[in-house]
Amino acid sequence: LWQGRVGAHRISAQIRPMLNGLRIAWKGMSVTARAMLPRAAELERLMPEKLPPDTSKMLLCPMPGLVVSIAVAEGQEVKAGETLAVVEAMKMENVLRAERDLTIAKLNAKPGDSLAVDAVIMEFA
Repeated sequence: LWQGRVGAHRISAQIRPMLNGLRIAWKGMSVTARAMLPRAAELERLMPEKLPPDTSKMLLCPMPGLVVSIAVAEGQEVKAGETLAVVEAMKMENVLRAERDLTIAKLNAKPGDSLAVDAVIMEFA
C-alpha cells in the first residue's frame, strides 16, 4: 500500500511488483507502469508480441485433481453436453462436458492420472 500526494490530493494506492515494473490499483482502476533503460525500450518496440497458445481444441483440467474416468475414445464424435471426463478435486467429482459438437483427436490423460491445473486432458480435431 502506498500513501502520498498527487498534486493537491492525498491518495492511497495498491502497488504490486511485476516483471520490469509495477501494477498500480486505485479506486477500481489498474495501470501498469514499466521502467527500463532507453536502449531496452527502443529494442522492445521491435520485438513481436507473444500470443497466448490456442487452447480452443483442448480440454484443460480446470483444477488440480485426479482423473476418475475418461468417457470417450480417440476418433469418437461427441455432441454438445456429453460427458468427456470426470476429475476428482477436494473429494468432489467434477464432470467435464463438451461445449460443442466435436471429434476426439487425442487422449492425453487416463484414469488414475494426477493432473495440475490447465493440464491437457484431451485434444479435439
